[in-house]
Amino acid sequence: MLPSAPTMSWEMFSHEADIGVRGRGATLAEAFAGAAMAMTAAICDPARVEAREAVSIECAAPDQELLLADWLNALVYEMATRRMLFSRFEVSIENQHLRANAWGETVDVARHRPAAEVKGASFCELAVRREPDGRWLAQCVVDV
Repeated sequence: MLPSAPTMSWEMFSHEADIGVRGRGATLAEAFAGAAMAMTAAICDPARVEAREAVSIECAAPDQELLLADWLNALVYEMATRRMLFSRFEVSIENQHLRANAWGETVDVARHRPAAEVKGASFCELAVRREPDGRWLAQCVVDV
C-alpha cells in the first residue's frame, strides 16, 4: 500500500504593507507546516531551497493562535541566526506544545534571490481554526 499524499497546502494573501501567510491541512500540524511554507514563499521561491540540513524547533503557548505566532517567530529566529532558508517542515502538536524539524540550507543570494526579509509574525489576522470541511486553517500577517 502506497503512503497517501500530503494534504497540506499554503498561500500568501495581500495585506496593506505586509504579507499574509496561510496554511491549510487535514491536521493542525499540516496547517502549521503550510503557514511556514507560505512564509518561505514570501522570501523566495521555496523550490529553490534544498532540504539539506535539519533544525529542531520546540515551542509552547496557551492557545493555538499564539502557538502559530510562536512557531513562525521561532523560524524567523532560526533563519536570522543561522542565515538559512527552509523548504520542508515536519510538525507535531500535542497539548499546545509544538515539536518540529525544519529542513533547509544556508542562504545563497544568487540562487535563492530573496525578495523580502521577514521580521516576524504579527497578531494581525491571526487565526487558527477548523473549517466547515473539516480541514484546518492557520494564518497571520508577517512583517516584511
